[in-house]
Amino acid sequence: MRKKLVLFDIDGTLLRVGNINRRTLIDALTEVYGTEGSAGRHNFAGKMDSVIIYEVLRHTGLGERHIAERFEEVKQTYIDLFRERARPEDIELMKGIPALLEELAGRSDMELGLLTGNFEGSGRHKLRLPAIDHYFPFGAFADDAYHRDDLPAIAIEKAYGVTGTRFASGEVVIIGDTEHDIRCSRAIGAHCIAVATGTYPAERLRAHRPDVLFEDFGDTGAVVESIEHF
Repeated sequence: MRKKLVLFDIDGTLLRVGNINRRTLIDALTEVYGTEGSAGRHNFAGKMDSVIIYEVLRHTGLGERHIAERFEEVKQTYIDLFRERARPEDIELMKGIPALLEELAGRSDMELGLLTGNFEGSGRHKLRLPAIDHYFPFGAFADDAYHRDDLPAIAIEKAYGVTGTRFASGEVVIIGDTEHDIRCSRAIGAHCIAVATGTYPAERLRAHRPDVLFEDFGDTGAVVESIEHF
């Protein structure tokens, strides 16, 4: 039997991070560029960390070239500050996630990975704090591409490097909480499970026509069954 590659988003899907995430980005932007731009009010949901940095600074008078010249500096500053500041109490696992990950990880017909807009350094720390990082031996992150639609193909390549299995697009299931997760699954013809545990209500997600939509992952059996049926 061919395996399925199950790729999870982080924020809003696996877990929720307190205000420390936004506050840390604001401090990093201010330290490197001298301004937070619109970071205090910007909608981060489903967006790549790299894209967020450019978007919040775009109307500050800083040119794209200046932003690009110090991008690696602000990225590392943000990651370093987040690792220094974030604590387990800042992280809330979404309903049903511990049981779901344990069930999926125990199956021989599924491989778990990440597909997220987080930088790997900060994203991995978010997973280590509640002790779920070990479920995900590989993933595609904001470090790997600027556009989220490019991440599924990258995740497939990383999965091949770790598992030795070359997954076809029809064997890939992307799980996320925003329209961006749904759209990027279509970029390669993968399946998508949407969950309304982030900032997007179920009716908004439904409008983007995911293959399956859950209010939350409280029913482990139902989620596993939906993956099996793809």
